[in-house]
Amino acid sequence: MNSFTHPEATVFVPDQTPEPAALARCTHLGIVAHPDDLEFMAYHGILQCHLKPDQWFGGVICTDGAGSSRTGPYAHFSDAEMKAIRREEQRTAAVIGRYGAMIQLAHPSQAIKQPAPNALVAELQAILQQTRPAVLYTHNPADKHDTHIAVFAATIAAVRALPSEQRPATIWGCEGWRNLDWMNDEEKVALDVSGHPNLSASLNGVFDSQIAGGKRYDLAIPGRRLANATMFNSHVSDQADMVTFAMDLTPLGHDDQLDVAGYVLGYLDRFRASVQEKLQRYF
Repeated sequence: MNSFTHPEATVFVPDQTPEPAALARCTHLGIVAHPDDLEFMAYHGILQCHLKPDQWFGGVICTDGAGSSRTGPYAHFSDAEMKAIRREEQRTAAVIGRYGAMIQLAHPSQAIKQPAPNALVAELQAILQQTRPAVLYTHNPADKHDTHIAVFAATIAAVRALPSEQRPATIWGCEGWRNLDWMNDEEKVALDVSGHPNLSASLNGVFDSQIAGGKRYDLAIPGRRLANATMFNSHVSDQADMVTFAMDLTPLGHDDQLDVAGYVLGYLDRFRASVQEKLQRYF
């Protein structure tokens, strides 16, 4: 692709398929902020495509990962050294997960968080036009990480810039720096990520710079998925061993007039109403 704005942006194709064909074959695409976000929050897409010749997962990392926390063996690493390490960790994950393509746009996080990141929107629009995924995964708009919200906003803007026939059929906002178990059960998208625990563990364990650097994602992520599966329904035996929740963002991508804030706050309003209704039974 020649539409990247940052000189360190790269496209990596694990099986060395020519780039245009590699991008065009992606049926599932994740657009996220940081290296490791795909594996932690868009694992459903990776699993859906695993070893299936007619389905391929593609990933887009928008930032360079320079601002990650670091302690232990990584405590004295510079931002430049961390960027290089995280880039290679992400490529290793792409090999393990057999991704169709891995794009790293290498933007500084602060640049992503500036108002109206038109350069990023244009890049994401071009990527979506070349991949044409049926399913798109990104951050959920109730996340508490500012960079995640900025990437969500740019993703929705990029989708809305496409002709209607080129837009993904399904768009899911996934759990990241905030769980989605607060949503009313009937509105949760429960994504079954059971099976292949070795693949999940391998992908989570790739990111040593984060795990040894002070964040035990390798324990927290499968713990969240197990808790989601176990605590989802109190009156029914578990139907899945591991579950990740998502918010359905498809209406935001298909209706350009739909107010984003109003759409998201509607979930909170309905949750509040459900809590109030239960309390009023007893008080």
